[in-house]
Amino acid sequence: MTKELGVGILGCGNISATYFSLAPMFKGLKLLACADINPAMATSRAEEYGVTAQGVDELLANDEVDVIVNLTVPGAHYDMSKRALEAGKHVYSEKPLVLSVDEGKALGRIAAEQNLSVGCAPDTFLGGAHQLARSFIDEGGIGAITSGTCHVMSHGMEMWHPNPDFFFLPGGGPVFDIGPYYIANLINLVGPVKRVAALASTATKTRTITSEPRNGEIIPVETPTNIHALLEFENGATISLVASWDVWAHRHANMELYGTEGSLFVPDPNFFGGTVEAAGRDGQIEVLEERGHPFGKPNQETPRGSRANYRTAGLADMALALIEGRDARCSLQRALHGVDVMAAILKSGETGAFVDLSTTCTRPAALDAAAASALLR
Repeated sequence: MTKELGVGILGCGNISATYFSLAPMFKGLKLLACADINPAMATSRAEEYGVTAQGVDELLANDEVDVIVNLTVPGAHYDMSKRALEAGKHVYSEKPLVLSVDEGKALGRIAAEQNLSVGCAPDTFLGGAHQLARSFIDEGGIGAITSGTCHVMSHGMEMWHPNPDFFFLPGGGPVFDIGPYYIANLINLVGPVKRVAALASTATKTRTITSEPRNGEIIPVETPTNIHALLEFENGATISLVASWDVWAHRHANMELYGTEGSLFVPDPNFFGGTVEAAGRDGQIEVLEERGHPFGKPNQETPRGSRANYRTAGLADMALALIEGRDARCSLQRALHGVDVMAAILKSGETGAFVDLSTTCTRPAALDAAAASALLR
């Protein structure tokens, strides 16, 4: 295995700019080409970032490309990842991996037959804040985790995204779009899920886009936008997850975990950094001291201030895993379990019954400061 993987980006929409701009920070990755069903978008990104614009078939046939980064819309993830694997390429997909467990298992079979790897975002659980929370849990800081709460609530994407249609179609919604960040971090911190129950609803059947350039357009809502779920984990912990795009404002914390010896307050799993707090049996909440994790250092200016953004860390870890012959942290196994959890939540919301998970996974290996630094150029 070479020390560097040739990378081709498939899908040049809004999220692609993040991959193009951040991938050069990491070892083992060489951005070579991009493609999109809209050739003009591929050409624009190629000119902006100094890579080659190709057609989709041409990109999949490119002998210099080792791994395809699948950034297409969720409904196309399975088909395009399948095509990439059949073309002999490793695949790293934007979340969600696929829209059903059967699709994920099919990708796994193809990958095994071809001796290829499949990885999937999100990789934010590799961030400094979440790895600090992980190490505190592993050290027994709050004892055995018994319960917790998660809240991801806003009023949706139509106010800022230029083409928000897919957010409100099957494969979108707050569970499949934002849920992966929370579920991946819960797998990182707590482990696999055993069964779920949920209530689901939709506040309105349409949404009005208020972002440019489509301000004023009305789009359909075909997936639940308000979900209250209960997750029972294999270790016995019970954690509630409220995911809603029908909320204008709230004061709920992103993630809190409660253990036999204390409580842990985890920042937004959608981001790499943030403040981690904990309390012991005395109930006194204190900020945990950071441990020099490179993926917790602010490196990006936003309208809301500086933040840590190291997306593509999961892709870099996958590249190094291929070189070292080890398990990638953002593996197909964990991404598939996440899909299983999300699909089960929506199924429970439809049926009103508990749904047992059909998959399981291991917790990913922790990523300490030294291991994270080894991924950076």
